[in-house]
Amino acid sequence: MITTRMKLLLLSIVYALLASMAVAMIAGCAATPTQESTGEYFENSMITAKVKTALINADTLRSGNISVATFKGNVQLSGYAMSETDKQRAEAIAKDVEGVKTVTNSIQIKGD
Repeated sequence: MITTRMKLLLLSIVYALLASMAVAMIAGCAATPTQESTGEYFENSMITAKVKTALINADTLRSGNISVATFKGNVQLSGYAMSETDKQRAEAIAKDVEGVKTVTNSIQIKGD
């Protein structure tokens, strides 16, 4: 026969297991130095989209071969530009986008 004390002990164990599972699930969504949290991923996706849009809308820039990636607010530009001026302009445009912390400009100048 199960006593009240045993029921309380079993109930405590179940609650402890549920609490442990909740903590594990929350920790799974947390950021680490090399991985974004779910919120950071969404925010970085928005920053990437804003930078791409700004590059496309820039009248003075030919941006068809420029790729954009964002990690924790740090934007990485890569691909090809037609001139050093286009490369620098792309960097300046990216820096002006809200949410951008830093810009790493790895754009190569395409030889004619």
